[in-house]
Amino acid sequence: MKIDRRRFLQTGAVLGAAAAAGCMEGDARSGEEAAPAAEATVEPLYRISLAEWSYFRELFGPSLSALADGSFGDVLQTDPRSLYQGELDHLDFPARARGLDIEAVEYVNTFFFDRARDQEYLADLKSRCDGEGVMSLLIMCDAEGSIGAPDATERAQTVENHHKWVEAAAFLGCHSVRVNAASAGSFEEQQKLAADGLRQLCEYADGYDIDVLVENHGGISSNGEWLSGTLATVDHPRIGSLPDFGNFRVSEEPEEWYDRYRGVTELMPFARAVSAKSYDFDENGDETTTDYEQMMRIVLDAGYRGWVGIEFEGPMAADDGIVKTKELLERLREDLAPEYG
Repeated sequence: MKIDRRRFLQTGAVLGAAAAAGCMEGDARSGEEAAPAAEATVEPLYRISLAEWSYFRELFGPSLSALADGSFGDVLQTDPRSLYQGELDHLDFPARARGLDIEAVEYVNTFFFDRARDQEYLADLKSRCDGEGVMSLLIMCDAEGSIGAPDATERAQTVENHHKWVEAAAFLGCHSVRVNAASAGSFEEQQKLAADGLRQLCEYADGYDIDVLVENHGGISSNGEWLSGTLATVDHPRIGSLPDFGNFRVSEEPEEWYDRYRGVTELMPFARAVSAKSYDFDENGDETTTDYEQMMRIVLDAGYRGWVGIEFEGPMAADDGIVKTKELLERLREDLAPEYG
């Protein structure tokens, strides 16, 4: 069964650079005599990061049963630590990524939901990242309300709910927070309302040098035309997108999907991160739900050369799925380099 973040969090009625690009590059050495000029470093087409949601089973463990009885949302708000019953602890995520030779990570707030302003905890996480040589790129923020709520008070409260994650992202050295664009009303009304909430958050995040990214993450936000239009309406230098290769289910009843290739194309002009969603692979190592070459050509044609984050949600062991996604992205990077390099 495919379990994405949005569907997981909605159960229980929950609403939803590349700093130091040469990470861990050695210091320049000077010889006793004049040494030949070092070869220029060839920058890769893109770098590969890892989204924490890839380990949702290992992090939640037995508490995933809360999905069945609908209690997950309430427990997340009242006693989030009781949900962390898995074999993997959030603080160990950077080391797990480094063990797979991945040097940058993308956090999910639901795995440290009540720790956003716990300075000791955040300092520990930052220290572990530094020790592993792993960069913190962004925090994916869920379950903090509807940023496009029709009621102005509720909308403002949702914006305020995200303030702590902006602060945490800045402390950890991230470049962005990822938020959800949810609203109600007509197509145009939802654009206007979501844009208002997003702009308020951008104004706050600007004081922390943090960007605000919106992901296609279910509902109307999975309509690429709607989301790209919303971001254009925000019209703030801090706003951006996080296109996800797979999150284009607009509705479940009736089931409706937006074309993923069209959607990513529409979102790439705003992209400041990219989510490489994966589920399963064929005997050639190709992902079975998305044409990765076509998708990466869309990404590269837009001029994007930043981080591409692995987000594995398939049935196989997380490490295996992550490695297969990484190998696919590396193969495509090599194959496409002569054309796009």
